[in-house]
Amino acid sequence: MSIESNKMIYKICPREEWQAAVDLGTFEGSAVDLADGFIHFSAAHQVQETAAKHFRGQTDLLLVAICGDDLGSELKWERSRGGDLFPHLYGALKTELARWEEPLMCDDTGVPIIPGRVVSC
Repeated sequence: MSIESNKMIYKICPREEWQAAVDLGTFEGSAVDLADGFIHFSAAHQVQETAAKHFRGQTDLLLVAICGDDLGSELKWERSRGGDLFPHLYGALKTELARWEEPLMCDDTGVPIIPGRVVSC
């Protein structure tokens, strides 16, 4: 969906996993990404729910911001949770495309807290 392609998208991943990818220059995806055949991302309005649903209780996480326009035709917006369109990358992510990365702290229930800088690009 081209209207969505100009928005910042976000990936939550363990710091160690992202750092290993940065050292190689590419992120192939986490275990769930590899199993599904694409790298899962969230749009700004989706990332808090993603954090609560998939990352509760995990520590040492990073939020990585990527501008969808930088990913070209390998980025597809596909229906997922609740029928919402989610960004999926069908290919490896060049880590140099990260606009920023930020460590995530957790709230009292163990849910990662998404920083206020999560916006569209």
